[in-house]
Order: sequence, then structure tokens, then C-alpha cells
Amino acid sequence: MPSPQEKLAQSLELLKHLQDEGRAAIRAKDLSRAHRERLLKNGFLQEVMKGWYITMHPDDQPGATTPWYSSFWSFCADYFNDRFSDEWCLSPEQSISLHVGNRTVPEQLQVRTPKGGNKPTELLHGTSVFDTRLKLPSQDDITQEDNLRIYKLPMALIEAVSTFFARNSTDARAALAAVPNASLLLSKLLEGGRSTIAGRLCGAFRNIGRNEIADEIKKTMESAGYDIREADPFEDKSNISFPDRVASPYAGRIRLMWQKMRSAVIEHFPAIGGMTENVDAYLRHVEDVYATDAYHSLSIEGYQVSPDLIERVRSGEWNPEKNVEDRQQRDALAARGYHQAFQVVTKSVHAVLNGRNAGAVARRDHGDWYREMFAPLVTTGLLNAGSLAGYRNSRVYLRGSRHVPVSGDAVSDVMPIFFELLEEEEHPAARVVLGHFVFVYIHPYMDGNGRIGRFVMNVMLAAGGYPWTVIPIEQRDDYMASLENASVQQDIVPFTKFLGHLVKSGLDGKSVAKLPRNGT
Repeated sequence: MPSPQEKLAQSLELLKHLQDEGRAAIRAKDLSRAHRERLLKNGFLQEVMKGWYITMHPDDQPGATTPWYSSFWSFCADYFNDRFSDEWCLSPEQSISLHVGNRTVPEQLQVRTPKGGNKPTELLHGTSVFDTRLKLPSQDDITQEDNLRIYKLPMALIEAVSTFFARNSTDARAALAAVPNASLLLSKLLEGGRSTIAGRLCGAFRNIGRNEIADEIKKTMESAGYDIREADPFEDKSNISFPDRVASPYAGRIRLMWQKMRSAVIEHFPAIGGMTENVDAYLRHVEDVYATDAYHSLSIEGYQVSPDLIERVRSGEWNPEKNVEDRQQRDALAARGYHQAFQVVTKSVHAVLNGRNAGAVARRDHGDWYREMFAPLVTTGLLNAGSLAGYRNSRVYLRGSRHVPVSGDAVSDVMPIFFELLEEEEHPAARVVLGHFVFVYIHPYMDGNGRIGRFVMNVMLAAGGYPWTVIPIEQRDDYMASLENASVQQDIVPFTKFLGHLVKSGLDGKSVAKLPRNGT
């Protein structure tokens, strides 16, 4: 008779077969009751709703949201395909958001289908889907993205409710900017005699400076006998005039988000510190704060480090190649990498204190910070050397977050825009807050984004005459919650106030972050 371990191995083999087929949603009928119960008991499956499951890892904590958020879109695609075959499509509003790279997990996902029951289906962690019984657009107006059936962009803009433009102005403007010409819209507008929607789109395109498209829609509709009354669906005017076509809707979205948030940052961040006159004194302060900074920054990322270990690494008493038997090797290697990176960041601080453009310095040096941070892991063979190559080229999910960063393919589109915005930004507060937030929002690397984001923040602080600021581990929950709010709700104010309080404490000589007194 097979042992319990052998039985579990058999169940895991069946589960792996389903995963190899690309299945994110596991149906009860895909596994026998014995296999299903065995996998549930050992933490490899979690029930989403009756008869439907997702895969888990036994090490995931009870109530962990990451497994669900990371599988949400794939699960929904599998679920809809199984339930509705090919007779479904996500709402035009959700389609627009996906077209411009916004993959935030919604609280309720709207799906259209002739088979809909006009009722919600509850899922995990407060999420749900609502299947609305509606006629689908023609197959010519539907496309697929990661197995999700969505509206093509022109028809999505036509079908979207007017309130979407005001409620989701960043996504809407990025989508409008991605439309190359009016012809893609006009055929549908004329076909349906949609004069009111034509007027709305005219107003929307004019709002972002695409007057040629607005004029073309209006003139063509009027020549066909329709009375077009322009109506701007946005609540405010865009600060950006877009060119004939934005090369990447993802890049356009980053630019819009920056412009939308900067005024709130400037309003709620402490007054400008002013460039420091004593460069040597500032650099001595940075060196003095190193141990505190390393302890808190590494602790925020989950590493178990002590002030004693940090000091041993700094003094050279700990050699990763000689201490490979250390039970806490990975923590020690992280401390070593942080020390190496910190030395390079200090040189970047020196450059901005001597008048170099802070954004240009960050653009030039951030790759060096990253390589130094992970070099010890490569040296000891715990990380493949290819990991030092640069930006990620695959999708990444954030633990416990509804925000899903842009795809690996889009990272190369958005990072140049990020640094362009950082270089062009004139207000130091906006450079500080948005430099940190937008970097971690994009999440260009597979690992180390939080630490590098805080380095970006501190280089920007130095350029603005603010002190080096440490985010304390004791305030990690507030820190992460404010980042999540900015990412998901597009509300930068809580994060601005959070950083502003810490910076103000530093300006007053009352830094919040301290090292543990017991040295552990």
C-alpha cells in the first residue's frame, strides 16, 4: 500500500499536469475527491467558490492574498471560458484599463454575456464577478489579451459609460492618446448613428490636445446629417498635450499619472529644504546613518538582520565566500549587497550635491546600485549571473497587493519615460515622492525594487536639501498601505503625508528610525 507521502506525490503529479496545461482555475471534476481532499489538507489547493480552486503553496500564511491576486485574471478567464464558452467579453470600461496596462485587481469584475444571470458571484478576499446579460459586440470588435476576451480599443471607447472618463481619467486619457486616427472610431459611430457619443469623444480628444481627431469626428458626422454637440466628459483639463500618437499607452499612462499626482504632492509635502552648502557634512551624515538605514530597509523586505551583522559586514569581518555555512547566509548576503550598493549611492549623492541633475544621476547610476546589491548572491552561486543583466522581462506580482505592475515587455517602454519625468521635474517634493512611488509602481526588477526605490527617494532628498530619511520597520504597515492606496486608488496624498512626516522629523533633528538597543 502506498505511503501518505507517495499518495501526496501522486496527487501533486496530477496537479502539475493541470498547471502544465495552463490551468489557473482548477475544477472539482478535474481531480478525484481523494486527490482533491489530499491537496486541500496539505495546503496545495484553496477553494475559491463551490467546485472551483486555485493552487497554493503550503508555506503561504492562512488568509494570504497574494496567491489569489496573482492568479485572479487567469482564474477568471478559465472560469468564464468554462461557463460561457466564447460568448463573453469583459466590460468596455475594464477593457480600456487593460489596454493601457492597468491590471489592478478590481473589487468587482464586470463581464457581458447573453448567458448572464445579472447577479454577482462572490470570490476570495472581497472580490466578485458580475455577469450582465447583454448582447456582445461583433467578433470583429473583440480581441484577446492573456486569454481574456476584451473589447478592441475603439469600440471600448464608444461603449464606455460617460462617467468612466471622470472616474478613471488616467486610463481614459492614456487610451485616447493611443488612438492613431479618427477612422477607427468613425465607422462605428456612423454605423450606429451615435451622435451623442461622437460629441463626447470630440470633447474628450480636445481635452488632451488631439484637436485633429476631434475635428475629423465632428465634420464627418455633420456631413452625414448628424447634429454634433461637443461635451467634455472629464472634470478637469489635461496638463499634457499629446502628440499624434503615443508610442506606448503604458508610457502615456505613467506620464498622466505623474502629472495628476504632482500638485497633491507639492501641497502636502514639507517646505523646500534648500540645497545644502556643506557637502562634506552632508556626506558624513549619510555615512553615520548607514547602519540604521540598512537595518530598517532590509527588515522592511523581510530579512532577519541585526546591527551587529551590519557592522561586521561594513568592517569586512564577514566574508560571504568563507561563511557559506552560515545558517542565515541569505540574510548576510543581503546585508553585504546593501553595503556595496550604499557605497555607490553615496557617490550618486555626492554628484547631486555638486549640482548634477538628480534625475540624470539616478538614470545613470541605478543599474550600478542594482548590480552591487545582488553581486554577493551571484558570487556565492545562490543567484544566476544572468540576474544582473537588468530589467525583468516577465510579469511580477506583489505580495498582498491588488496592484499588478506592467508586463515585462512594457518595462522598456515606461522606464525611459520615468527618468525623463524625473529629470524634467522642477519641484523637489515631486521628485522625492513620485520618484519613489512611480519606481516601485513600475517594479522594473524581479527583486530589490523597494530598496532601490528608497535609494531613488534619498538621492532626490539630497538634491532638494532634505536630510537622508529612513523609513522605520515599525511603520512598515502604514508605509505599504499608503503605497497600495496610491497604486490602486491613485491617491498619492497618504503616501506624501507619510514621507513628509518622516522628512519633517529629520529636518527638526528628531529622526524616527532607531537601531534596537540590544543589538539584535
